[in-house]
Amino acid sequence: MTAVPPVPGDEYRARLDQRRAALQSLNTLDARYSAARLIVFAAGAALAVLGWRGTTSFWLLALPVVGFAVLMQRHDRVIRARDAAARAIAFYERGLARIEDRWSGTGEPGDRFRDDRHLYANDLDLFGRGSLFELLSLARTRAGEETLASWLKTASPADEIRARQRAIEELTPALDLREALALAGVDVAASVDSDALVRWAEGAPVLPHQWLRGVAVLLTANAIATAVFWSLTGNSGPFIALVVAEVLFFVPQRRRIQQALHAAEGPARDLDVLAHVLERLERERFSSARLAALRQGLDTAGVPASRAIGKLRRLVELHDWQHNQFFAPFGAAVLWGTHVAWAIEQWRRRYGSHVGAWLRTVGEFEALGSLSAFRYEHPDASFPEILDAPLPDRRGCFDGVGLGHPLIARGQMIRNDVHLSGEVRLLVISGSNMSGKSTLLRTVGINAVLAFAGAPVCAASLRLTPFVVGATLRIQDSLQEGRSRFYAEITRLRELTDVARGPVPLLFLLDELFHGTNSHDRLLGASGVLQSLLNRGAIGLITTHDLALTAVANELAPRAANVHFEDHFEGGDLHFDYRMKPGPVTRSNALALMRAVGLDVESGVSHE
Repeated sequence: MTAVPPVPGDEYRARLDQRRAALQSLNTLDARYSAARLIVFAAGAALAVLGWRGTTSFWLLALPVVGFAVLMQRHDRVIRARDAAARAIAFYERGLARIEDRWSGTGEPGDRFRDDRHLYANDLDLFGRGSLFELLSLARTRAGEETLASWLKTASPADEIRARQRAIEELTPALDLREALALAGVDVAASVDSDALVRWAEGAPVLPHQWLRGVAVLLTANAIATAVFWSLTGNSGPFIALVVAEVLFFVPQRRRIQQALHAAEGPARDLDVLAHVLERLERERFSSARLAALRQGLDTAGVPASRAIGKLRRLVELHDWQHNQFFAPFGAAVLWGTHVAWAIEQWRRRYGSHVGAWLRTVGEFEALGSLSAFRYEHPDASFPEILDAPLPDRRGCFDGVGLGHPLIARGQMIRNDVHLSGEVRLLVISGSNMSGKSTLLRTVGINAVLAFAGAPVCAASLRLTPFVVGATLRIQDSLQEGRSRFYAEITRLRELTDVARGPVPLLFLLDELFHGTNSHDRLLGASGVLQSLLNRGAIGLITTHDLALTAVANELAPRAANVHFEDHFEGGDLHFDYRMKPGPVTRSNALALMRAVGLDVESGVSHE
């Protein structure tokens, strides 16, 4: 019998209750261990006083010392578990916020990925507060955020999209893995500077002459031998002569050795943080080709990435020994820092070229994990069917049933069908203000973006060919650049026309086309631009509240068709159903809206 998949909200609430109960229990344990440590410390202090007075033996101090050490170890374990439970609570609380459509402002908005010159990123609300990126992203590393952002900003080839879909399909039920990665990577976003890390790992050798390492080994071996000779014979001469030789060897290299040692400290710390994420991924076994290849990429010559990072961490710890005042004289005598520096350089030669790949792998896992969480939390979402290539005559296809906008609360979402296939290549959408025209354009665009990223879409079904998406929904004037909104719009349209000449068809979404000019020029300009785009194989939608512009559909028939949104007044209020209907709109609500807000719009003509 097939198992019934859990309801996402119910599963999150159940896990949230478990984590809260665990946190409460761990807080109680934390308090008990704190009290126990205080009591043991007080007992140790009392025994020390009694021992100093000669009342008891100092050997009894061993009992509280050992007890305190055991309590510290166990208390530390409880603190780590408590912190993990608190992070898990935050993980599921944010998941519930997404499911209950109160997520805006709770995640990473991705503001640094905004690009005013991108053909659709601002128009479709990809980045910023309440954006698609904030809804989707579970990434804890910069690499993960950058990977997800790049997928949203650039359409991928059809084969790549299908590979991601299979990976997301496998990861969708893997809630335990998503939670573990969120907990493992808690400090990654704040700690890891990916660019600096890769620059260090792939940088030129600091200690380029390999033969000097052999000389260092020879000097160290002789230092140990002469020290033994000194201890047996009392003759310190050979040892002192050897130390002088070491100084003469070390001084010319001192700057490079110190550079190799100190330059590794930050990267080692960053990689150690990343290793927690890598170690969790290395335990997984995947069946989809994409995930299996990513997992295999975490092994370097048979050594898991987390283990390789562990080697670097231990080398940095060995360098830290030099700071111990008791170890420092011995370290200087055996060229300890020199050997550690050469070992770090060897680590860079062996693993440095793989650090970027490790970061990219973690980034792709996080991006796929983010999209799989979106699918888990939206069971009604479906994977689109990506058609291999443009249809005959370079015609693209966008065939969507039950399209909804993922950033609109599910209780308020109205779904519509959009068919741009066969003869119809353009929909001219008319309607009154606030009726839903622009929202439909954004709905088409954002679902296309999801589809080309490999994600499920907010639709009952969607079939589409590869496209380059271009939009004019958020075109603005610019005081700094000295350009009007109309100039900005025609500049973007020129860019879209150039894109339409390329090998991949254009999906255009044009809001209130040429509304910054007079009706005559608007009609002529719109007809010419749209005909040019359609002739180049582009498909798309335009909106207008200028009923004269609906004539464009008649001029371009049968490649174009009119559709509209309508409204009605009821009880003095304006109501919309947000459902697309065939044909042009037959009335406007502008005057009614003006009257509704109290504007005097009566005719200025005198009736005396």
